[in-house]
Amino acid sequence: MLLSRSSIIGVLFLISSHLTAVSAECTREGLLAAANTYIAAQTSGQQTSLAFSSSNFTYQENNKVVDIKKGVLSQALKIDLNRSTADTVACASYTMLISSTGSKPYVLSTQIRHADNDTSTITLIDTIAATTGSLFFNAAKTLTYIKAESWATIDPSKRSNRTELRRVGDAYLDMWTDPKAADSIPWGTDCERVEGSSLTKPCGVQLPHGGSAKPNSMRRYVIDETIGSVDVLCDFSALGTMPDSHEIRLEDGKVKYVHTVTV
Repeated sequence: MLLSRSSIIGVLFLISSHLTAVSAECTREGLLAAANTYIAAQTSGQQTSLAFSSSNFTYQENNKVVDIKKGVLSQALKIDLNRSTADTVACASYTMLISSTGSKPYVLSTQIRHADNDTSTITLIDTIAATTGSLFFNAAKTLTYIKAESWATIDPSKRSNRTELRRVGDAYLDMWTDPKAADSIPWGTDCERVEGSSLTKPCGVQLPHGGSAKPNSMRRYVIDETIGSVDVLCDFSALGTMPDSHEIRLEDGKVKYVHTVTV
């Protein structure tokens, strides 16, 4: 059967469209650009800068799906610090925001996810929003600690791979149920752990070695090898039902920083 010229053009267009979709990449630049639209939205309290997926968008706050118009993203916050990481494999980003000088202080840990390697639209905004009354909460102290840290890009020869970063993130959260987990983590001698208003140096001391029967659940990961970081949002089930973010940075294979945001 011979195809008409218009039919051939149509077939070629479909093939071209398919190849374009298959070859689409989730880029670091695209992920960080989308994260910046989130920061702008939180600064203004308006969502006009955000490109939501028209068919599949969810806003989650403190491990619950909520109306975005009633969540913390509807509040204009004075942002004193922001920092984002990018996971090109999961097509997701992680952003920490600290607002210590506004009318209501917050420390926010937010993962943003995209579908089909397309960073032009957002399918999920997933936020752990800590404020007054949260565990060890003191936004001003948290700001002081984290502003003093260095989160420069890590030399490729000294980076931990994706598998190791996730393993360390999981091992940290497993310390409450697995008595061997703490000793499996490569603690740096100069590592620092920030848990709200609590700073522990070195961070490999005063650690749990099991004792809980409930593992920390609902784990969602953003892993950025170029920064040496893994962020895990979860339900901190080992000590109760607590929305939680744990972010860990490895430098030259050793834990350098741990950030905990727990509601």
